[in-house]
Amino acid sequence: MNDEEMVNWLYSDVVKDHFMNPRNALFEDTATWDEIADGIGTVGSPVCGDMMRVWIRVDPDAERITDLRWKTFGCASAIASTSMMSELVLEGGGMALEEARKITPKDILAKLGGLPERKIHCSVLGDKALRAAINDFFKRTGRDDRVDESPARIVCECLQVTDHDIEEAVLEGVRDFEGLQYRTKAGTGCQKCHEDLKAMLAKYIAEHFPGYEIGVENDKS
Repeated sequence: MNDEEMVNWLYSDVVKDHFMNPRNALFEDTATWDEIADGIGTVGSPVCGDMMRVWIRVDPDAERITDLRWKTFGCASAIASTSMMSELVLEGGGMALEEARKITPKDILAKLGGLPERKIHCSVLGDKALRAAINDFFKRTGRDDRVDESPARIVCECLQVTDHDIEEAVLEGVRDFEGLQYRTKAGTGCQKCHEDLKAMLAKYIAEHFPGYEIGVENDKS
């Protein structure tokens, strides 16, 4: 099944439209935008198959994004999600920087009418790259105090599993403690982190999948 057939089978009409007709995507050579962009953000890796780059132009006085382009080596969900993100940022003359970096995957999913659960992790690429581009703008303009880079917190010391690893696992489909351990190996050493892991798991499920009934009490720890 090719990409177009997959889109027609799994996705909403809004997702199909943004996949087939991506807004603000950069199809030409990137050299021009590498030169004129006020901020550039890149996330992911071509090795694992998903990579996203976002370029932004900024009005420095108003601290507002006036233009945005993006390019991805990703699936239909990544393309549609980032296309929708770009529309959100640019509508009404462009978002203020502080407003733009508060866009979440939940906001994008709501506008798209949802994605298949196993594809929701793809929706995080665009907003992560956007925040990286905003941080890059602040670095370039000597405002390092405005850079917002949340460091990863190690939750499982034995296996060096971070809160970012747990969030990624939830976005990839993990819904219970046993599944979290299987995927990340967290809590399989000294086991002192179990309660912290369960709380973190519940937090990210509630954040990304509101209404989902998590049964952490049914885990086998």
